Amino acid sequence: MKDGLLSCSRICRATKINCNKVDCKFFIDYSDDYNCCLISIYENGFMTLRQIGERLKISFARVKQIETKALKKMKKSKLIS
Repeated sequence: MKDGLLSCSRICRATKINCNKVDCKFFIDYSDDYNCCLISIYENGFMTLRQIGERLKISFARVKQIETKALKKMKKSKLIS
């Protein structure tokens, strides 16, 4: 898994068929990336908060709120400085 994709993600990319495993923790309802956040990251690399919001169907502002809260938690638990 050197590329970060799961075997099912590779199959979806190769066959160009959207994933329908809605119970998968990597599932996103975004058919441009075959409904897989791993494929989304693999094909697009770093993304802006707007691009992430588009994929998750939430606003840029909400993505920013989530990011801020996550960074605060990471700093509190000393995962980042």
